[in-house]
Amino acid sequence: MSSIFSKIISGEIPSYKIAEDDKHIAFLDAMPLVKGHTLVVPKIETDLIFDLDSDDYKELWAFTQNIAKQIRKAVPCKRVGVAVVGLEVPHAHIHLIPLNSMDDLNFKNVRLIFTPDEYKEIQESIINA
Repeated sequence: MSSIFSKIISGEIPSYKIAEDDKHIAFLDAMPLVKGHTLVVPKIETDLIFDLDSDDYKELWAFTQNIAKQIRKAVPCKRVGVAVVGLEVPHAHIHLIPLNSMDDLNFKNVRLIFTPDEYKEIQESIINA
């Protein structure tokens, strides 16, 4: 089950990586809902997040918590929202979305597009938070 996320994990497709360890990777969403929208992905190829074994599931959420804290420090927001949808890419992933209103979490919203320099600036601000 190879997906676009598998290609990002392997380095075949570039991304604006926020963090990585041996089991997980976090990178900016290529078409974000808001500035700082980040995806957290387990490196193991599994379609459904609830199919991860218990230890992998817990480790994914611990990794996600650290990324959410970095985002909150770097991006002005009231909180960081979490969504697990998985309909668009068949590889388990968690959306971390800086929220200032409930509308920020609406996946029907028009997606933002940033320049490479803007993505790099957002990436660096989260990494250095």
